Amino acid sequence: MKFIILSGYKIFRGRQNILPMNDVLKEHIAEIIELNDDDYHVIAEYFRTIKFRKWQFVIQENQTVDKIYFVLEGLLQSSFVDNYAREHILHFATKNWWITDFQAYFKREVSTAAVQCLEDCVLLSISFDDVDKLCKAKPQMERFFRMKCNNAYLALQSRIISLMSNSAKERYSNFIKENPDLFQKLSKKRIANYLGMSRETLSRLNT
Repeated sequence: MKFIILSGYKIFRGRQNILPMNDVLKEHIAEIIELNDDDYHVIAEYFRTIKFRKWQFVIQENQTVDKIYFVLEGLLQSSFVDNYAREHILHFATKNWWITDFQAYFKREVSTAAVQCLEDCVLLSISFDDVDKLCKAKPQMERFFRMKCNNAYLALQSRIISLMSNSAKERYSNFIKENPDLFQKLSKKRIANYLGMSRETLSRLNT
């Protein structure tokens, strides 16, 4: 298997060296659409496996973004820094989740958000152009990606409504209920940032 080392991570290259269809991604796709083994063989050709170490950046601010990432292993966060040098966490991603700077990815522009690994990570990447090619080769995948976008929009709307209408205690309780695995992995500081409250407020909620 040939690979190239780029900024500390490994990316497998060359369609002649394509890995077999990953079972995690296969099961993820099968939740939405029905495909046969030949379909999955074609799909596998469009993805690349990349490994990152803890604290490495997958995407940095002001970087051109043309790939979206599916998480096989690990934990990541997407965040941006405002004009007052304050970091704001947009979302997290763990196994079976997708992550990128979505605005930069869809608008084909440089990133405003950074994506960083909070653990050692194994990701599958696919470029914007390859998503288009894949959907033309396997039209069923267009429905898959559309459904993933729909679900992401619903989650975003729910998060905005929660930030605007729920109390700090309600946001914290909902986060624990909806994300028990993340709650165990993340520091209280990161959870507080994501929920739009101070670390001190979150500490009071724990007493």
